[in-house]
Formats: sequence, structure tokens, C-alpha cells
Amino acid sequence: MWTLCLLFPMLLQARARWVPAFAGTTELAPRGVSPLYNGGMTTTTSPLDDNFSQAELDKFGALANRWWDPDGPQKALHALNPVRLQYVRDRARLPGATALDVGCGGGLLSEALAREGAHVTAIDLAPELVKVGRLHKLESGVQVDYQLRSVESLAEERPGSFDVITCMEMLEHVPDPASIIRACHTLLKPGGQLFLSTLNRTPAAFALAIVGAEYIARLLPKGTHHYKEFIRPAELARWLRDAGFQLQDVTGLAYEPWRQRARLTSRTDVNYLASAVKP
Repeated sequence: MWTLCLLFPMLLQARARWVPAFAGTTELAPRGVSPLYNGGMTTTTSPLDDNFSQAELDKFGALANRWWDPDGPQKALHALNPVRLQYVRDRARLPGATALDVGCGGGLLSEALAREGAHVTAIDLAPELVKVGRLHKLESGVQVDYQLRSVESLAEERPGSFDVITCMEMLEHVPDPASIIRACHTLLKPGGQLFLSTLNRTPAAFALAIVGAEYIARLLPKGTHHYKEFIRPAELARWLRDAGFQLQDVTGLAYEPWRQRARLTSRTDVNYLASAVKP
């Protein structure tokens, strides 16, 4: 991992050559302005269920069997999870709260929220991940209601139902992130809080999260991220504002793989967390 640290200056200097090769273009339009891509999956409950890419679902579904392995392909996520929980816990009262984990994966954060006393519903569109979450709760005894469905369809059925919603490391993997945020606003009670995490669209994020993590250190499978899908904080703030949220905080999230730990930081140029409230 020290190799990555030593190579970081070269990665930044070479970004003008690398970014076009990996991202397709150096001049990228803001996220959220293109039409939705169906991804090839048949919708079942609502036209809004097409806000996904089947390739992304297949990619993460293939990791399901080792989702809870702290030394497996999701090793970085295991390091991030305690810090994500800390960020939520410091800003929201979890005991007794109704909480929704959007894009829950195999349930790392979902179970952590439930252990804090929240009544957790966890949703994902990857069947393999929902199955793993359900199996793991039988082993752990932690009560989480796992559902295979989209946040948009849930918003149609249960508006104003939740005190807390988390949506971590998901927005950069869907065609229309703003649609996710609008659905979260609908699902929250007045005064409810939304917690998000994603990757900034900067040369530093490209160098570390893609070139470094996927191609040099191989901390993540190749193709986990696509630079053009990363989200600038200003874009996220605009989507939150347009949906009716009040942005409360943006904080950086630093991952230190040589220590297998993560921490909060003032730097938001790679990973960052955000919190917002529904008035």
C-alpha cells in the first residue's frame, strides 16, 4: 500500500492522459441530466423501478457470497462501516427510530443500525444481496426487514414513514441519483434525516479510487467504479435542494488501507458523507 502513496503524485500529474482513457472524456456534463437507462430488467411494480443498471446489479450480486468476509472483496466496506455508523449516530437518535437503508447490499450498515436500537427496513435490487442479508440475520439474530425493491416504489406505498434514511455508496451506481433523493424525501417524516455517502468527481478521486484501489493495490475489483458517475458536492447539494431538503453537513471520509481503518476528515476530494433534513 505504500506503493500507492509513493505513486500518488505521479497519478495526479498523469491525470490528463488517464482520465480520458478510463472515463471517456475530460469534460463531463453534470450528473442527473441524461434519460434513464432501463438496464434490461423487466419492471414489476412501477415505471420508476427502471432506475438501475443491470450490469451494476450483476457486478455486486457476484460479490454476495463474501459480503460479510472482512478480508474479502468488500474489505474496504468493512473498514468504512464503523465510521459511517458514527456519522449517523452523532447526528440522529437511533434507539426506537424507524430507519431505511437504501441500497443495503448484504446488510453491513443495516445490521449496525439495528444494533443501535433502530427498527430497520433494508432494500436493494440485487436478489443475491438481499438473500445474503436475510441469511446473515438468521446467524446474527439482528432484526432487519430486507426487501427486494426500489426506493421509488417504496415511496409510492409508504410516504412519511421513516425518521432516518441512509444511502451509502449507491448514488454513483444508478442512472438518476436525483430520483433516489426525491424518493427519500417522500419517505421521510417531517424533521427526518437523510445520510448519504459517495465519491467526488476529482482527479484525486480518480487516482485513488480507480487507478490506485482497482488497478494498483487491487483493493476493489476492476470496474467497481466509473469516473463519469462520481458526484460533486455542489451537484448533490442541488439535488437535495430541488427535492426539498436542507443540507446540514458535508464531511470527508478517508480510507487508510495500510491500517484497514477509516476516519472522518475535512477533505472531501475523494470520499465524502453528507447529511440533510426534511423540514
